[in-house]
Order: sequence, then C-alpha cells, then structure tokens
Amino acid sequence: MPDALDATPYDALLLLSFGGPEGPDDVVPFLENVTRGRGIPKERLKEVGQHYFLFGGVSPINAQNRALLDVLRKDFAEHGLDLPVYWGNRNWAPYLTDTLREMVADGRRRILVLATSAFASYSGCRQYRENLADSLAALEAEGLELPRIDKLRHYFNHPGFLEPMIDGVVESLADLPEDVRDGAHIAFTTHSIPDSAADTSGPVEGHGEGGAYVEQHLDVAQLIADAVRERTGVGHPWRLVYQSRSGAPHIPWLEPDICDHLEALHEAGAPAVVMAPIGFVSDHMEVLYDLDTEAEAKAGELGLPVRRSPTVGADPRFAAAVRELILERAAAESGRDVTPCALGALGASHDLCPVGCCPARAPRPAAAGADSPYA
Repeated sequence: MPDALDATPYDALLLLSFGGPEGPDDVVPFLENVTRGRGIPKERLKEVGQHYFLFGGVSPINAQNRALLDVLRKDFAEHGLDLPVYWGNRNWAPYLTDTLREMVADGRRRILVLATSAFASYSGCRQYRENLADSLAALEAEGLELPRIDKLRHYFNHPGFLEPMIDGVVESLADLPEDVRDGAHIAFTTHSIPDSAADTSGPVEGHGEGGAYVEQHLDVAQLIADAVRERTGVGHPWRLVYQSRSGAPHIPWLEPDICDHLEALHEAGAPAVVMAPIGFVSDHMEVLYDLDTEAEAKAGELGLPVRRSPTVGADPRFAAAVRELILERAAAESGRDVTPCALGALGASHDLCPVGCCPARAPRPAAAGADSPYA
C-alpha cells in the first residue's frame, strides 16, 4: 500500500450523526431523546412530531447515512485505504455508546470521527464532542479500555463538499423556465440557531456578531455563487437565510427565515428563486419539511417559481473528500508535512478545537478537543 494511503495512527473511522425515527412508534421516544432535560411535555412532542408523521414517521437521515457508509467503504476499498467504518448516532439507534463499545471490543484504539455537520457551532460541533465524552465516561464506568478519539476538521470549504452543491445549483437554475432563469435569486439556507450561539461559535478570538458560524456559511455561499457565475456566465443575486427555528419566541435567532425571504423577494419583483441548503449534509427531515413542504407551499401561494438544489449526501466526491481529510489528519498526527485542502478566504479549520470554542451555556466535558479530559 502506498504511504499516501496509510491512515496510521488511526485504526477506524466513526460516522457520527444525529439519528432519526424509522417508524411512527419511534417518533415520540426519539424526540424525548433530543429534548432530554428540557422538561417538554409529551403532548407537545406529539405536536412537534407531526412533521415526521407526514412522512410515515420515518426520518430519511438513517437511510442517507447508510448510503454514505456504502460510498465511503467503496471509495476506501477502491483506493487501497484499509480503514473500517462504523456508525453511531446521538439520538437514535445505532447509539453512539453502543457503537464505541463495539469498536473497543474489535480492538480499535485510535478513532477518527466524521460528524455530519460541516460548520462550527455548539450544536454542530461541541455538542457532538460532549456526546463523545459522555459515551467514553460510560465505557470507563464499565471498566473498558478507552480509545483515543480525534474529530476531523470542519470541511465546509473542501472542494469535495462544495462541488456537488455547485452542480446542484447550476442544474436547478437550468430547470427553471427560460424566461425567469437569468433573473433568479439564490437563497442559501442553513439551520437557524440562537444569536448567542452564533456569536460564540468558533475560537474565542473570532467571537462577535455571527461568529464562525455565519462567517463560514457566507464564505461557502460566495464560493458557490462565484462558481455558478463562471459556469453559466450569469451573476445571480444571493443571500444567506435561515430555516428550522425551534426556540422560544423571545430569544433572538438568526434571521431572515426562508419563508419571510421568499415573501420579500416576491414583493421586490424577483422572477424566481433557487433554494440551496448549504448548511446540511443530506436531505433529512428539516430539508424535506421546511424547504420541500413549507417553503414550496409559500412560493406556491406567491406564484413564485422555485427550485430546491440537493445537498451533498452520498456523492462520491464527498466520500473522496473524507478520504483526503483522513489522510491529511493522519499525516499531521504522524509528524509528516501536509498542506490542508481548502478553498475560499478562511483556509482550513483547526484540527483540535481550542478551549472556549463554541461553548455551551453550562460547562460540560467534551472529548476530541484541547479541553478534553480524555487524552
């Protein structure tokens, strides 16, 4: 095997995701897992679960993760990268703790984690690290030998993540009627989070309005818009907008909401819109409901032609990007020279989350960072 495909010191990759229900009976227990500790009544969870019941109680995220696992394993095999791939979720089976227990039983001692979130934020990074710490504490209480866990850096500006989204926007524009195509606006969407969480996202030195979360999304949006202009010869107006708000009304969250933005564009005379969900790795429930259901219905009310471009999902280019990120991290851990691959103005993200990066409201142990209690 060529040295370039040597993942030493790592002996496994863990795909770490959110999880989702796979049938109607799973919906409320799943939502109880997601909201544990918040004191939300079961009746309220049943109301929230209507989004899932509209789709038979099944979230597409688990099937999408299985597809990503398949394409990762295929890519690794085709390129001679001998690295087993496991899968664990935060909120539904296969649960993270169970998967880590399996990995320890299989003799895995140096584990790299790929989280299905490309950007810096508490919910998109540190919360996964807290879940890892919780699982390691559980294994430690069982007397098991703990593996060392590292997390792959944020990959929002890796070409293998960007290129499928660029293609998707170009194809969505081409699918619009010809008379509105060139004047179409692009609405780049991502998950809304509280302003306070956005402002403290990323390393401490970058904290401020929007923090790393907004900065990284704006960089991605600009990269995609520039590439679309180069490929089509047309520059399309664009804006970063938000979806899937779930917090109390009195707490400020990132705005504008996608539906409000569609109304504003219609009032301003925009002839058409492409919705590009850049903040999501796959077409999971929030994409299917908030964009394909709610936003499409709003556009229909307005008589505004819209198209929704796909997320990266299990695109082989994304699998190749993951392989490159693994080899990049392995080289750095082994003391070899490496040039991280990243596009745009921000460069490659840090390998190790520094102290104070994306803090929670209440301090909790988090693995795979500079403040990890598990070396």
